[in-house]
Amino acid sequence: MRHPPRSVLLSVTGAVALVAAVTVPVVTAQGATPACTVEYSVTGQWGGGFQGAVTVTNNAAPVSGWSLGFDLAGGQKVTQGWNAKWSQSGTTVTATNESWNGSLATGASVSAGFIASWSGSNAVPTAFELNGTTCNAGAEPDTTDPTDPPDPGDGSVPALHVAGNKLVDADGTTRRLLGVNRSGGEFMCVQGYGIWDGPVDDAAIGAIADWNANTVRIPLNEECWLGLSNVKPEYGGTNYVNAVKDLVGRVKAHGMTPMLELHWSWGQYTGNSAGCSDVHATCQKPMPNMQYTPAFWTSVASTFKDDPTVVFDLFNEPYPDRATSTTTQAWQCWRDGGNCPGIGYEVAGMQDLVDAVRDTGAGNPILLGGLAYSNDLSQWLTYRPTDPAGNLAAAWHVYNFNTCANESCWNSTLAPVADRVPLVAGEIGENTCSHSFVDRVMKWFDDRDLSYLGWTWNTWDCSSGPALISGYDGTPTSYGIGLRDHLRALD
Repeated sequence: MRHPPRSVLLSVTGAVALVAAVTVPVVTAQGATPACTVEYSVTGQWGGGFQGAVTVTNNAAPVSGWSLGFDLAGGQKVTQGWNAKWSQSGTTVTATNESWNGSLATGASVSAGFIASWSGSNAVPTAFELNGTTCNAGAEPDTTDPTDPPDPGDGSVPALHVAGNKLVDADGTTRRLLGVNRSGGEFMCVQGYGIWDGPVDDAAIGAIADWNANTVRIPLNEECWLGLSNVKPEYGGTNYVNAVKDLVGRVKAHGMTPMLELHWSWGQYTGNSAGCSDVHATCQKPMPNMQYTPAFWTSVASTFKDDPTVVFDLFNEPYPDRATSTTTQAWQCWRDGGNCPGIGYEVAGMQDLVDAVRDTGAGNPILLGGLAYSNDLSQWLTYRPTDPAGNLAAAWHVYNFNTCANESCWNSTLAPVADRVPLVAGEIGENTCSHSFVDRVMKWFDDRDLSYLGWTWNTWDCSSGPALISGYDGTPTSYGIGLRDHLRALD
């Protein structure tokens, strides 16, 4: 989706919010509260990997810095984490505070999460130390076997894969991706104003889940992720990557699937329908580039390859058809890249990006949008890349002002694709501040058991965004009411 005017975006201040503290007092058998309490949980598990979470409560004197230690005695290895600096030596895992969450007053809590590998056993740690002091003293440890399947409705996030024309979980149950886009990560950083547009703390993400959403699409910027020199250091590189990891963790903590998507990329394009003349990633370009985009996806895939709950959407809205002379040239450019007619930089084709992801060992589901800003899937099946993991799905975008915006077009061009591969409408919306058009889209997709995500969970003018909300507590606009009420009415 093209964004509101630049002046609208620059008037918003973005910031990375902290994870909300949760206090879970643990009382000993003798009735005395221990100096510190730790609640440990396995929030998701798949073959060879799992996601864990800890909530630490300081019941003693205030501290200005904290370090939590515990042993993973089953051979588990921590590979990444968020809301703390994670390290491991042998079986001993240490989580040390970040610069922004080191202070713990008496009774205050902090939460952090991690991804780890495991094989054979995933035993729960039974002893924890906070700054050298034993926690949970006298309390009974949680001996729940994390290999037990989660109970329905416990907030766990499914690891998805493609089976025929459906996305399914580990049990083979069809899963639809239904939710919203959370714009901001694609533009705030490159404009020098922050990382997110508005709050992304626990309450803000919980408000999305309250709409009965199960998926959040997160647009990204490749120059910010890679930390290139034109991006302020505080908003790029490690800071940006950690902010994305934190948001992915919060989305998952609310039982929703995170979808990571490359929205803005490098490459100078001044031809037909150019969004900007800047070489930097300050607008939507017609195609990704060989200079940085494969490296971006190699890094993103390496970061999340051990977490199959994360879905990758490789490039927001390709439009090489606006640059080339023929549709055949456009589809060839889309798949194969190279020196495409009308585009002045070397293009990375969709096959290049699929290869970049799979070469890391990542098997995550991959979405690919077609031509005409992902509104044209007419030759998607003919030109789809090869995927050794067999885990490709088609992405499609539609607004009331697009060419393929009626049931006749959907029946003729979308239905054949949906018969062969999973079809996800990554963006649906209308610029009328109403929802009559998206109501039609959702009905067509509901009738075929397909997926869709509304654009966008941001407090913009609904006629220029379009925006689903007027407040980050989930207050809907007149347009957003349609998606909210529809999602809440679904089983």
